[in-house]
Amino acid sequence: MALNSDISLQDFTGQFRGLNLNEPETWPAAPRVLFSILAAVIVLVLGWQFYWSDKSDELDRKHAEHEQLKQEFKSKVAQVANLEELRLQKVEVEKRVALAERQLPNSTEMDALLADVNHAGVARGLQFELFKPQAASVKPYFAEIPVNLKVTGRYHDVALFNADVAALSRIVSMRNLNMSVAKDGTLSMEAVAMAYRALDPDEQAAQRKAAADAAAKSKKGGAK
Repeated sequence: MALNSDISLQDFTGQFRGLNLNEPETWPAAPRVLFSILAAVIVLVLGWQFYWSDKSDELDRKHAEHEQLKQEFKSKVAQVANLEELRLQKVEVEKRVALAERQLPNSTEMDALLADVNHAGVARGLQFELFKPQAASVKPYFAEIPVNLKVTGRYHDVALFNADVAALSRIVSMRNLNMSVAKDGTLSMEAVAMAYRALDPDEQAAQRKAAADAAAKSKKGGAK
């Protein structure tokens, strides 16, 4: 058996001697089979490296994109299911915004509002020692007008004055309240009455321009 194995091995290795690389069709069976297997392996390796690996990556990307689209679809379905509720919420928000806007006077109505604050104190028998409106502070959607004031009177009347100001049809809030009692029992209250008004057209235009400039600057900075 050992002799036959040696002879078979010699016959196998002998088929690789004197091969003419230019005429592979004349090769014995063993070299042709072995080189065919090697060629197939090389083709598979090169195919995986330059073709199928890219296809696998593309398949992974498509799978991730598919999952993302599924999530977006579920989100859209949920939004459609709640569409009627969202519409009702939108209508309610619009009503609240309209109500808030009606409570904001314009610049020409501010004098009347400040007069109402003053009249509320006078009607309660309070003595104004200070009533000084300050410059308006413009915010994105409205302007604030602080009014430094100091009133004196009975405790009950001062409390009713604050309630009257809160009940005005226009929005006025009391801030930085500081109270002290004199020897005769009268109450002195220092505060900032913060009044609010709607923006004038030129102020609105300035706000829009500032917002556009900020957006353009942010976009330009992000593009660098």
